[in-house]
Amino acid sequence: MKEFVRFLPPIHELQKHSNLSKIVHTYDLSEESVIELVKAELDKIRTGILSGTFQGSEPSKSFFIETLFNRVEVEAANMTEFYLRKVINGTGTVLHTNLGRARLNEAAIEKMIEVAKNYSNLEYNITTGTRGSRHDVIEELIKRVTGAEAAMVVNNNAAAVFLILNALGKGSEVIVSRGQLVEIGGSFRVSSIMEESGAILKEVGTTNKTHMSDYELAINENTSMIMKVHTSNFKTIGFTKTVETEELVKITQKHDHLIFYEDLGSGVLYDFAKHGIGDEPVVRDVIKLGVDLVSFSGDKLLGGPQAGIIAGKKELISQLKKHQLARVLRVDKITLAALEATLHCYGKTEEKVREIPTVKDIIEDTNIIRNKVDCFCSMVKNASPQLAVFIKEDFSQVGGGTMPDVQLPTVVVEITHPVKSSHELAKQLRDHSPSIVCRIKQEKIILDFRTISEEDIPLIVRAFNQI
Repeated sequence: MKEFVRFLPPIHELQKHSNLSKIVHTYDLSEESVIELVKAELDKIRTGILSGTFQGSEPSKSFFIETLFNRVEVEAANMTEFYLRKVINGTGTVLHTNLGRARLNEAAIEKMIEVAKNYSNLEYNITTGTRGSRHDVIEELIKRVTGAEAAMVVNNNAAAVFLILNALGKGSEVIVSRGQLVEIGGSFRVSSIMEESGAILKEVGTTNKTHMSDYELAINENTSMIMKVHTSNFKTIGFTKTVETEELVKITQKHDHLIFYEDLGSGVLYDFAKHGIGDEPVVRDVIKLGVDLVSFSGDKLLGGPQAGIIAGKKELISQLKKHQLARVLRVDKITLAALEATLHCYGKTEEKVREIPTVKDIIEDTNIIRNKVDCFCSMVKNASPQLAVFIKEDFSQVGGGTMPDVQLPTVVVEITHPVKSSHELAKQLRDHSPSIVCRIKQEKIILDFRTISEEDIPLIVRAFNQI
């Protein structure tokens, strides 16, 4: 095989080849970048020949040129593809972390486009004609929907936790119940982030039981804060005891130097409990109890973009805004635009709140889901009659580390192919454009129509038809 190396064309000859200019124009790439691809693929072929791994018999110069430019074209196509693309979520998990969590409503998308296309008053006071603060963009709106004295936004809730602990608890003790030292996705642990922030963790109670006296006995002159972490991604049942927010407020109010901070995690502004869904605390209700600070996510149950929202006492928020980390952790104009449009819905009617996809999908009536299923089944049976399609009742999950004990009644479709296995079928659906992600259960493809929109149904039918 080593003698085949002499058939490899020189790079200067390949640079003049018509296929190179064809790839340049087809994929709208610079000539320099395509030449780099040619060099890289030529080196791979040479290495393959010398190592004996190159596949090819009776090669010639024309054979190598054809092989090389075929490879270059594949790489050029890969270079011009976007990594982030549309995915149809057929899993039924509303806040699917791997699939980007909350979908934004139309108002948020339109506001993002408007702000992205134009200059904006991000840090400009139109009334006075002077420099403004990006904190002003959204603070009044957060105050209105939460009832807090003041508020600010950082890039996610983990950042909010870190900022609060670093700015207000660094070098002092922060009391946390052992049962609340949670770990969330990506190995983010409350204990670890506290260590990084410079705050000193003071654990109280046990994994399953923490009493009011545990907190009271732990307070000393070096205690700066009591922190309550909402265990939104798991439930402890059985022989348990936790100290409620109102009790912790009373404890901190006895000590002038103490701050009570509650990390609410999921960020509920809409009361899902009135639909019999979960028991997540509503931010406004927690603020009313007299907490000093709360923080929560923007892209979970709130249904907006990724953000960490901090709300609470004006004096403390002012300290956080002035901290050097506030600039490090701040959000951009696109995030603020999406968050502002989302929060505006919460200040309006119930119908407006239900325009937020996360809220709509969680409280969706099973009759509406069944209508989507019926529509899909009639279409797919006509387009792909060889598929075995069955309608079943099942349960969806909220996801995103929220409401772990909540099961949402739903309607799903089970699909089997006469030849392909469920894993083969699932892979072909993922590889389709747009990509379709589903569940697999007992060697059947499961499509949960809670998270599939009406607009997506023809796309899924087309995918099965092509498969």
